Amino acid sequence: MKPKPIKIIYWILTILFALAMLSDGYGGVTQQQAGKDVMHHLGYPMYVLIILGVAKLLGVIAIVQTKFKTIKEWAYAGFAFNFIGAFASRAFVGDSGSFLILPLIILAVMFLTYYSWKKFDSLKTPELNIVNN
Repeated sequence: MKPKPIKIIYWILTILFALAMLSDGYGGVTQQQAGKDVMHHLGYPMYVLIILGVAKLLGVIAIVQTKFKTIKEWAYAGFAFNFIGAFASRAFVGDSGSFLILPLIILAVMFLTYYSWKKFDSLKTPELNIVNN
């Protein structure tokens, strides 16, 4: 695939994912009622809502910036832990159906975003090619 379509795909996926996480993070920081209801249902203390909200907002900043690759990697890891934890939490309290599948769908979208970033980044910085004789 040529560099321009990869760049477009990367930025579209990244912006959509960032907007979703920005919205979710804002909801956590401002303690929206829906978030409180979920925390109560899962048995978590309310302050976890704020901690996760702040982490998501910082994670959004990390994934949209283009300078610090290691911070971006850690942000993607943090989002992955969040979605896996959301799936596990929902499963442990006995939720089923869409409540279990939604974190996995968002995790898949996050991995597509991550994969497109890696593909885009590899075009910008070609890796060292070693020829074996």
